[in-house]
Amino acid sequence: MDNIILSSGLSFLITFFSIPVIIQVAKEKKLFDEPDDRKVHKAVIPTLGGLGIFAGFVIATLIGAPQSGNSELQYFIAAAIVIFFLGLKDDILILSASKKFLGQIIAAGILIKFGAVQITNMHGFLGIYGIPNVASIVLSMFTIIVITNSFNLIDGVDGLAGSLGILTTICFGAYFYYIGQMPYAVMAFALAGSLISFLIYNFPPAKIFMGDTGSLLVGLINSILVIKFINVAADPATILHFDSAPAIGFAVMMIPLFDTLRVFGLRILSRRSPFSPDRNHIHHFLLDLGLNHRSTTLICFSANLLFIIFAVLFQNIGTTLLLSLLFVMGFAATGIIYQLRQKKMKSKVAQESVSREKELLSTHKMLNLVSETADVD
Repeated sequence: MDNIILSSGLSFLITFFSIPVIIQVAKEKKLFDEPDDRKVHKAVIPTLGGLGIFAGFVIATLIGAPQSGNSELQYFIAAAIVIFFLGLKDDILILSASKKFLGQIIAAGILIKFGAVQITNMHGFLGIYGIPNVASIVLSMFTIIVITNSFNLIDGVDGLAGSLGILTTICFGAYFYYIGQMPYAVMAFALAGSLISFLIYNFPPAKIFMGDTGSLLVGLINSILVIKFINVAADPATILHFDSAPAIGFAVMMIPLFDTLRVFGLRILSRRSPFSPDRNHIHHFLLDLGLNHRSTTLICFSANLLFIIFAVLFQNIGTTLLLSLLFVMGFAATGIIYQLRQKKMKSKVAQESVSREKELLSTHKMLNLVSETADVD
């Protein structure tokens, strides 16, 4: 417990005191996120909050992790450094999607090759258990890259990525602490401490964004935690065993992960790059309904929490069925929100049409009045 308190407290303090300095430097150097048609904020806001998150997380993890039993930690930090510089360059200079993707492959390769972050068993999903090494590497690479990008793509509303990151890291951290996997518990709570501190400055109205530097880091660490969780929690010999560990791991990251897979699928079906920007994310739909940033964040956070509870309660139905139900529920919820959004948009268009007709009628009456006055003269 001392390690947990030390890592989370230290990461909180480092991030808390570094963010104001980062905001000041960003304003002096004009390192802002400029608003455009796709983005939801209307003012220029600094984007380098990930610097503070990274500093708090890395320092607290290295200091708080126990000296024994953390041989993989150095590779986790190495991969995090790769992602950090990748995100930093993208926040400052803009990085092409291909170069960003290549950097993520390198980071994922470090985790798989040296950090043993690898899915080697499907644990009954679709009736599959053990899988060949090549398939394991490909699946692990895909999982790491998708989860890494999931927090980057969900980071479109003040406080959303940070709030979901806190939820996922606390869930995984509490589990690893309970089963005695202290290096992973320390890493999870160190990131949670940094995100809690960052959220003070990012919760609506935001004073700073985490940028790609922060969102990619949060996604990378969560990919490590969820894969490790699946491998450990599915083992019957573990002190706290879950029957449908892959489904529960997915549920913990339901909002960012499901939304990313859904949007990637829509973009690919439209013959576009899965990394091309659009306004098809769930937070865009909620904003279009007239909700503000705070309400959108709270709804997504609450929904993710409900998915976690549902998955834990119904873990005994099996991985395949539970995952299927999670997807059905996700599509159903998204479909309802989408339909409400379409009605809202149609109503808005109709109101604008009526307003234009009234303006035209008013203008026509004014012209007729002017014409009649001229005739009298």
